[in-house]
Amino acid sequence: MTQPPSQQPPQGGFGAPEDPPEPPQGPPPAQPGYGPPQPPPAGPPGYGYPQGPGPYQQPGPYQQQPGPYGAQPGPYQQQPGPYGAQPGPYGQLPNPYGGGQPPQHYPGPPGPPPGSGGRSFFRSTAGVVVAAAVALLVVGGGSWMLLGGGDDSGAQPAPSRSDDAKPSGSSEVDQGDGSGGGRESQDDLNAGRKDGESKVLWLATNDVDLPRNGADVYGPWFAGDTVVKAMYKQVVGYSAADGKKRWTLPLPAEVCAAPVAPTADGKLVIGIKNGTTDKSVCNQLQLVDLTTGKGGWKKEVAEQGAFDMMTDITLAISGDTVTAARTGNSNAYRVSDGKELFGRQPGQCQPYAFAGGPRLIAAESCPTGDLDVSQNQVQELDPVTGKPKWTYKLAKNWVVDKVYSVEPLVISVKNDEKKSWSVVALNANGTPRSQIQGGADTFQPSCGGSFVVFGQNLEGCVGVAADADSFYMSTAPDGSGIARTNELVAFDLATGKPKWRTKAPAGRMMTPLRMEGGNVLVYLEATYDKGGAVATVAPAGGAPRMLQQHPASTAEIESSFYSPKYAYAGGRFYVTGSRVSAGNDAEERATKTMMAFGE
Repeated sequence: MTQPPSQQPPQGGFGAPEDPPEPPQGPPPAQPGYGPPQPPPAGPPGYGYPQGPGPYQQPGPYQQQPGPYGAQPGPYQQQPGPYGAQPGPYGQLPNPYGGGQPPQHYPGPPGPPPGSGGRSFFRSTAGVVVAAAVALLVVGGGSWMLLGGGDDSGAQPAPSRSDDAKPSGSSEVDQGDGSGGGRESQDDLNAGRKDGESKVLWLATNDVDLPRNGADVYGPWFAGDTVVKAMYKQVVGYSAADGKKRWTLPLPAEVCAAPVAPTADGKLVIGIKNGTTDKSVCNQLQLVDLTTGKGGWKKEVAEQGAFDMMTDITLAISGDTVTAARTGNSNAYRVSDGKELFGRQPGQCQPYAFAGGPRLIAAESCPTGDLDVSQNQVQELDPVTGKPKWTYKLAKNWVVDKVYSVEPLVISVKNDEKKSWSVVALNANGTPRSQIQGGADTFQPSCGGSFVVFGQNLEGCVGVAADADSFYMSTAPDGSGIARTNELVAFDLATGKPKWRTKAPAGRMMTPLRMEGGNVLVYLEATYDKGGAVATVAPAGGAPRMLQQHPASTAEIESSFYSPKYAYAGGRFYVTGSRVSAGNDAEERATKTMMAFGE
């Protein structure tokens, strides 16, 4: 498709362009659950490979392999957040910001049709023109993005303490119950292991009596040689080496929120409900020491508006600060003692979600007085005072739906009205650095997680990685051959242009997880006849270098976890199901919950 002639950017100048024409009609409207919290509109469910019934039809990053080991999907679907695939197939729309340059087509298969679960960039070069206070960034689908700056400050109240949550003594994890293809012990899982393949260190099955609808699984998190996950009314720490339970922390109510990562010293703040009835809401914070399994301070996140009663909190940790966000109201607390650090921000713009880690990034909504027009911005906040360090303002009706990397800062933005999506890199001071130019490729970041009511998780995506100079993203699967495969594409963060691309091994899907020792750490998913694998790709590209090949004899189990989460720590690789739900008690207790591989 050619560029709309009236939409060429001014050469060497700035200013707000006229509203562009509507883009060609693409797939059905984007599903609810993205951007500033708003009640989801009535309409069709989302796109992609649905994983079960429910209002949020988030596609998973990989197609589920048939087999008797997978957990049955429950009634709640995945909110964009730590690990399932994002919808957003906005079609192969042209990007009007190319300075008249022809579309760039990169090698590789065409993107899937609408509804296939991938996200596609737009077929022409894009640019970013940066000014001191105002910059114009043009995004696919015929939309202009106007960027600016601003500042604000924060407040301070006090904490309470509770010893309600106390750890129990240790016990052993279920190491096999006969449902693993005739295997009745842990040793049997390695019976078919071949030379060069890693060991199955342990396989855990569910040992918690759950309510009829099942429960979400949070984590895993790591503290030394302890791996921790939370589900329903407990947090459990396992030995990373053999899967034996080291501690169990019972909780008074169900876990309903958790950050992606703990503090550097192994402290985690989780959200739990304020009761055990259907009317209970997610508004209680509980400190957990991941090393000892002991609970610490506990407090309630106060409601600041009528809509808060219907909204779950989402949590993020940066340094010694944990943020609790919902519907434009947020609070921040000191992890070490629970002291409230800051609450509502001055002015009209308020955070609806945060991303943590080395920096505290806030996605904020600004009231416009028009229900059909949204105004949003991104700020980096001081994690102690809440004062903004810089502000990046988006054009109307554009929202931040994910933060792919905090350091360097790479964000995903979208416009449901225009059915457009873009990935933008920002400098350390919040000014635009580049817009990722994906050409005709279709990409599928993996960002599902626990169900959130009218909330937003910004962090925890896989399928993406970044270092100081490059951003890495995997393409959606190419199903044109006998087996699905894909590629890893590296983009230059200075220009947004592709630097190189690497094909996954034949018949394999390759997903970047994070950086590891200067290289891109990737997971090669299991197939029907080959176990998964962990590998690295050099920052200059080239074939993946294998670190760990999992046994082919357990490939069916490895590929059967429901909406799987992947983690690599201390030379061990973990696959964790994101939800446990079954039709009866026997199936519930036979559900595989976590699998560990190593030497």
